[in-house]
Amino acid sequence: MQSGNRLAAVDLGSNSFRLEIGRIDHGEFRRTEYLKETVRQGGGLDENRNLNVQAMQAGWDCLARFGERLAGFQPHEVCAVATQTLREARNREEFLQRANQMLGFPINVISGREEARLIYQGVAQMLPANEERRLVIDIGGRSTELILGQGRTPKVMESFRVGSIGWSQRFFADGQFTRKAFEIAEVAATAVLDEAFDAYNPDQWDRAYGSAGTVSAIGDVLVAAGWPGGHITQDGLDWILDKLISSQSADRLKLLGMREDRKTIIGGGVSVMRAVFKLLGISSMEMAAGGLRHGLICDLMGATSHIGDLRVRSVNRLALKFGVDTLHGQRVGKVASTLFGQLTTRNRDLDDINNDRMLRKLHWAAELHEIGAHISHSDYHKHGAYILDNADAMGFSLSEMHRLSLLVLGHRGKLRKLDAALNDEDLVQQLLSLRLAVILCHARRDPDLGGMTLKRMDTVGKSMRLTCRSDWAEAFPQSAHLLREEVLAWEKTAWKLELKGF
Repeated sequence: MQSGNRLAAVDLGSNSFRLEIGRIDHGEFRRTEYLKETVRQGGGLDENRNLNVQAMQAGWDCLARFGERLAGFQPHEVCAVATQTLREARNREEFLQRANQMLGFPINVISGREEARLIYQGVAQMLPANEERRLVIDIGGRSTELILGQGRTPKVMESFRVGSIGWSQRFFADGQFTRKAFEIAEVAATAVLDEAFDAYNPDQWDRAYGSAGTVSAIGDVLVAAGWPGGHITQDGLDWILDKLISSQSADRLKLLGMREDRKTIIGGGVSVMRAVFKLLGISSMEMAAGGLRHGLICDLMGATSHIGDLRVRSVNRLALKFGVDTLHGQRVGKVASTLFGQLTTRNRDLDDINNDRMLRKLHWAAELHEIGAHISHSDYHKHGAYILDNADAMGFSLSEMHRLSLLVLGHRGKLRKLDAALNDEDLVQQLLSLRLAVILCHARRDPDLGGMTLKRMDTVGKSMRLTCRSDWAEAFPQSAHLLREEVLAWEKTAWKLELKGF
């Protein structure tokens, strides 16, 4: 990117919301402003995993303030993501609908592994460029990410549902600090993290690094008490534990370097940190400067091609894992892309960036449309949709994976299962292009598209027409029959498909 270009990253964490703003200076990002608000949204999930009204309002208020600061930024200059709390929240769409408006930019809920990738990327950018094998640990409000990497390349990434807010609510809800409570909390955290031992054991890394809130909170207290700065040791954790137990409760806790808003969640954070140290044999952890928002900045600087390549690798990995017929998927993708291009370029003035994004997603859905056949050929579109809705795919947000899931679910069969989604005009055009491509490629060979066109009848109506040459239906009677059946399927929706020349 050119010098002077400005960028902004927004991180909606379970404990804090953060906004990082800066400019590109000779190829490097220089921070010009950093805003952080303790929203504590992770504490607003009820027993049914719904965000309560207070938690949503606190988030909206914070994002409105961030949105005012981001006024004038362009879409390609801002990246906003949400993590574990909104991954869990069943009513996240209710929150996000207004949150997007308050911020002025779309907020993507990312998977745990995608969060881990971004964390490692942000940490590694702040470290020397060498081939050191690194273990990066990020203990957040409701999740803990563990990443193994070498140099600037992450290799093993995982996210665990254990964090400072969640563990404090569960084991220190009354604010009382007892040795027994810490023992129970540490054992419970170890049980959740236990599966990490084989992949993250000490033989796999040279140095451990800690990122984000819990690490910073513990480090600040240790430095204020006279411990050497820049790292956390087992001795330091033992000292903090003794201090917490001696204080007996969060209300009575008096530690230099401990912010007031951290007192109610420090018990959970310390117990999780101690569990990680014990399980993975860590004696000393370096405090890293980078984190998730820095990883977002790297992606924004990234260089669009970097994310594109990452997504392509994710799609290829899923296709390989589930034994997809890649040649047929690419065939369907080529035909679907051709039809979609006719719809969008002839009948609607889409901006090039949005059109290109929709085209890429359509092609990926086509490549993966048979992914569910690995489970069962019966209703394989439903199996495929489930896989994509629950797969961790590097480079994709959860909403993007859901988009692919909807396309795979709707690529065959009745359309009433997608009634709610058919109000989205872009999705309808992607879906129609994919369904027609699957029909035209039903014989699993390249179809004859000579003289065939697909277009909107007008720019505001809901009618589309597929035209073919006069002898096409006679030459391909089975395809013609399937296309006539497709017309009937769309008649049961608010949209209409017409055939001409059949």
